[in-house]
Amino acid sequence: MELNEHEQRALGVLIEKQLSTPDQYPLSLNALRAGCNQKSNREPVTDYSEAELIVALQGLEAKGLSQRLPAGFGSRVERFEHSLEAALAITDKAQLAVLAELLVRGPQAPGELRQRASRMRKLGDLAELGFVLDKLAFQKLVKRLPPGLGSRSERWGHTLGAALEAGAAAPASAEELVERHGGVEPTAAPAPAPPSAQTTPAAAPAAESLEARVDRLERQLRSLAEQLGASLGED
Repeated sequence: MELNEHEQRALGVLIEKQLSTPDQYPLSLNALRAGCNQKSNREPVTDYSEAELIVALQGLEAKGLSQRLPAGFGSRVERFEHSLEAALAITDKAQLAVLAELLVRGPQAPGELRQRASRMRKLGDLAELGFVLDKLAFQKLVKRLPPGLGSRSERWGHTLGAALEAGAAAPASAEELVERHGGVEPTAAPAPAPPSAQTTPAAAPAAESLEARVDRLERQLRSLAEQLGASLGED
């Protein structure tokens, strides 16, 4: 099931408000918009319009993940609620809290995820969080991701959006790949120029071409792999 960014944020907010402010749930369209665009505990901060959220709610309803409660059933305005209990068989509040946090903030390390999700449903320690994540992973709703740049801690992300699933699991660029495998680009000797380049004068390019950049990074990665292999052999 693939949700776009608007649908992910709307679904996450519906879950969050059900757990954190049950007296105000289900949500009116105005309350949902305020929750989606609030500046705290959101990544990225957005400014969705009512029209954008109406389309998002229609998409969620078509996928069986939310439903609309018409005005007149105890309210003067129509309201909206999520349907994860029926659609995905999730009734555990801890699972809902973790999934909501991932939907409104994106991939996170276990420590920060436990702290943030605990405002909706208290999670005693990282072992309890690990159990919750394993249950969600078994349902293929979350997945373990590599550490982010500058961090050694693994991350977790939801799998309800194709862009998040693909982008977070793999390096976004060749530079990030080098960074993940050592932190600092190893120094590599320049490749010898082909015979045609030695005999035919040519003006130096103003900037490194894409092909040269890819070739340089590939050499650096091979050098890094050789260094790693030598280090493991010594051990």
